[in-house]
Amino acid sequence: MLLKLLENIDRQKFEPNVISLTSLGEVGPRIAKLGIPVQALAMAPGKPGVLSVLRLVRLLRNLRPDIVQTWMYHADLIGGVAARLAGCKLVVWGLRNSNVSEDMTKRSTRMVVRACAMLSSWLPRQILSCSARAAEVHVEMGYRQDKMLIVPNGFDIGRFRPDAASRDSVREELGLSSDAKLVGLMARYDPQKNHAGFIEAAAMIHEAMPDVHFVLAGGGIEGENAALTELINAHGIEHRMHLLGRRDDMPRLMASLDVLASSSYGEAFPNVLGEAMASGVPCVVTDAGDSAEIVGETGRVMQTGDMQGLAKHIVELLRLPESEKTALGLQTRARIEACYEIGLVARSYEDFYEQTGSFHRLTAL
Repeated sequence: MLLKLLENIDRQKFEPNVISLTSLGEVGPRIAKLGIPVQALAMAPGKPGVLSVLRLVRLLRNLRPDIVQTWMYHADLIGGVAARLAGCKLVVWGLRNSNVSEDMTKRSTRMVVRACAMLSSWLPRQILSCSARAAEVHVEMGYRQDKMLIVPNGFDIGRFRPDAASRDSVREELGLSSDAKLVGLMARYDPQKNHAGFIEAAAMIHEAMPDVHFVLAGGGIEGENAALTELINAHGIEHRMHLLGRRDDMPRLMASLDVLASSSYGEAFPNVLGEAMASGVPCVVTDAGDSAEIVGETGRVMQTGDMQGLAKHIVELLRLPESEKTALGLQTRARIEACYEIGLVARSYEDFYEQTGSFHRLTAL
């Protein structure tokens, strides 16, 4: 989302800088190609160290940003404190998660969240949350409610769009017929994404519609993942599962699907839903984060953990007459265009910056 914002922000008004506490990762070089300075501090994950924090303080003193916007928990805490030590008076935190339960979140991360809750009264000027549910969860944990502002994620409807050629090419890649039905789950391998539940639902779908294939993509989603493959084999659907790992062609994969599923226990504002919907693909989701709000009347929603309901609604969508499928695809894309198009969301960020004060030099952490 940071990359998408920087691709669309008015560079005549704003001068962004980006600092990564750890490495440049995959997104850093893409931001740098926009002509935006990007620096990485190489902090060890979970072990920032005093010297690293002091280095960040010096860097912020040299940059002298008008506003420091942090994006994730550790950056909220470390970047927020460093910004104040550097004399930056306007700090804005970011919230991008709505489930910090003990069984789904590292103990060290929960400690950071508790620390942020205690500091939220004085450290940040405002707290930007990508989802209403995430804001509610954090207020319940002690974050200041009066500082919360909701700005949703945005989507490039030119990049994610219906594409018949992508439908055909993905099926060709997988060795499937051009009319094969594809159900997708696009998510890294993580307990919150509930791949085990999706596999359970896939087995039910397979029983009702034996010819359906399932496409899974994301970090850790490959044949070498023994825990994942054992689950698939235990349900006897290995011949229908396609594990694609981490991919760089998500617009192509999204446009190839008939239905996108989200079996998650925890989300804030899942990007995959907006990407699928912009591609004209209806979504069947659990009520995690703002998922229900995103899909609106264009998708199907059930309680988290209800994999029987997930399977039932996916089968219902797959069995719709072609005319109804086409109409639903148009509705899903229209909803993203009207509510979550990236240009609209970027303007929301710009309006926030300008209403907060006369600020032009931004640093994102």
